[in-house]
Amino acid sequence: MKKITHLLLAFTLLMVLAACGSEEDNENKLVIYSPNSEDIINTIIPMFEQETGIEVELVSAGTGELLKRIETEAGNPNGDIMFGGSKAQMLGNGDLFEEYTSKNNDNMLEGHQNVGGFLTPYGADGSVILVNTDLIGDIEINGYEDLLNPELKGKIAAADPASSSSAFAQLTNMLLAMGGDYTSDEGWNYVEELVKNLDGKVASGSGNVHKGVADGEYTVGLTYEDPALSYVRDGAPVEVIYPEEGTVFLDAGVEIIKDAKHLDNAKAFADFITSEKAQNAFAQELTIRSLGKDVEIADYKKPLEEINIIEEDEEYVEEHRSEIVDTYKDVFTGAQE
Repeated sequence: MKKITHLLLAFTLLMVLAACGSEEDNENKLVIYSPNSEDIINTIIPMFEQETGIEVELVSAGTGELLKRIETEAGNPNGDIMFGGSKAQMLGNGDLFEEYTSKNNDNMLEGHQNVGGFLTPYGADGSVILVNTDLIGDIEINGYEDLLNPELKGKIAAADPASSSSAFAQLTNMLLAMGGDYTSDEGWNYVEELVKNLDGKVASGSGNVHKGVADGEYTVGLTYEDPALSYVRDGAPVEVIYPEEGTVFLDAGVEIIKDAKHLDNAKAFADFITSEKAQNAFAQELTIRSLGKDVEIADYKKPLEEINIIEEDEEYVEEHRSEIVDTYKDVFTGAQE
């Protein structure tokens, strides 16, 4: 009887220890939702894991898809952190996130610090044109107007603004650059002409745009600076063009998902992403723009003062996002007739 009792006690002790170990493992974890490029993910997340000892579980998908997932999981989220996506898009979904201000907030550039109590900007990205230098020949590309060249018909890669946040940013950029605002006939007439030159071809996602250009499937592509510059840095036959009519740079942010199960670890990530170590990595190793004060950019990045930068009305764009997308759909459909 004593032997059985001892065995039961031993079994119970093992179960308790296993449960404790499981709880510790669970606490030492962070589930990150991210639409970011592999370049950012493969650099920043291992740095964070090494710095903190926290194990990251990554879920990669488009910004819109991840936001829908967070909304569906409200009250019992599987994720802890949203890492990436434009500031404007996140500001329209503030009810999905916890309030938290990074301990490094004051070390970020003025105008790029915590927004709304829950959004932590960590980098900025601009809409650009990526050109395959092996295919472009003597066609000159300096801006949006040059994309209407008949010789480029069917050779331009672009994603759908209805499903891709970077394609939507590109759309609002060209409306602002070509029409002065988001509703002018001039801007939308340009979009219509551009859509006709796409010849019905729309990439299934933003990643297929820059990859398609780098691989020689397309001559030019409407994409964003981060992945485009990574091809330049790595020696691919491409060139990044900042539209002479104007380029919009938009902040990307980190947000803690409301009711996150690993809240302390999520706060640690927000602190890390704004740390000097991470911001220097963005400036020197990666191709997104750092927002930390006093960082030096890598030589493969064009200085911002040499780019014609125009300012987006983020509040207007967020409030009228669905209208802009619907208008684009109508324009696209009409151009196919």
